[in-house]
Amino acid sequence: MREGLRDYRAPWWLPGGHLQTIWPALFAKPRPSEALRLDRERWRAPDGDFIDVDHLAGAEGAPWLVLFHGLEGSSSSRYAIAFAQAAEQRGWRFSVPHFRGCSGEPNLAPRSYHSGDFEEIGWMLGRLRERAGAPVIAAGVSLGGNALLRWTEEAGESAAQTVRAVAAISAPLDLLAAGAAIDSGLNCQIYTRNFLRTMKPRALAKWQQHPGLFDRDTMLAATTLRAFDDAFTAPLHGFADVDDYWTRASAKPHLHRIRVPALVLNARNDPFVPGASLPAPHQVGDHVTLVQPNHGGHVGFATGPFPGYVRAMPEAVCAWLGAV
Repeated sequence: MREGLRDYRAPWWLPGGHLQTIWPALFAKPRPSEALRLDRERWRAPDGDFIDVDHLAGAEGAPWLVLFHGLEGSSSSRYAIAFAQAAEQRGWRFSVPHFRGCSGEPNLAPRSYHSGDFEEIGWMLGRLRERAGAPVIAAGVSLGGNALLRWTEEAGESAAQTVRAVAAISAPLDLLAAGAAIDSGLNCQIYTRNFLRTMKPRALAKWQQHPGLFDRDTMLAATTLRAFDDAFTAPLHGFADVDDYWTRASAKPHLHRIRVPALVLNARNDPFVPGASLPAPHQVGDHVTLVQPNHGGHVGFATGPFPGYVRAMPEAVCAWLGAV
């Protein structure tokens, strides 16, 4: 199964990148009712804010898998449920740290989260590393995958003191290319509109906490992720504008700096991570394993008969992480 995703093909009844993205996220198994019980812990952040971390207990001394969720995701996302099940089957410990504002309660500080939030990733991993007493293994999905890779790149040789290996699934490694793709044509109507449906209310709640923090009217008028990130994400996190944010936050230009085993999995028919923007082998270092099947969509990789399962990708990623 570890190598199976290299030749992954979607079920016959699930054609095309859009269906391979949308169906697994909404309808495939495991269903929310099958979610394992996770114990929630609240951490105080260095700036006085908080994050919520959901944990699954495992065997003493077992590997500790940390999962960083995607944009507007959480431990309740179907892929997170599937990762938790894969970890439980292996007797692993498992944790999902929620990016700020994603655990069901607004965070307090005048900031949110973003695709290049490597300092936040490092702080979260550091706390779990101290508790584990040994290097952990980490996976990130979409936005969380890019942020995890950015931390791994910035940490360089020192990353091995914290993690044994990392994996990024459907990460938008080139944010300029991904941003242009998701904001164009049908993608904008399907995906951007869905993301903005929850992102705008969270941003508005942040403005109500900290009036004047950003241009409220410009944010509310945004109809693309580019416009939203320019009005909200970039100014909140110290970027000059959206182009500065997307350029500095992209993991692709720095993949050669990674010094721990890293799996980078992207389907070439991902609707908003264009296949042409994906890195080639000569653009990454020796520690990076690129897996780029032609099928899979964005965080999809469904298998089996209708209505399908999303367990193949978490199983393959866990097999890879457990073997290095």
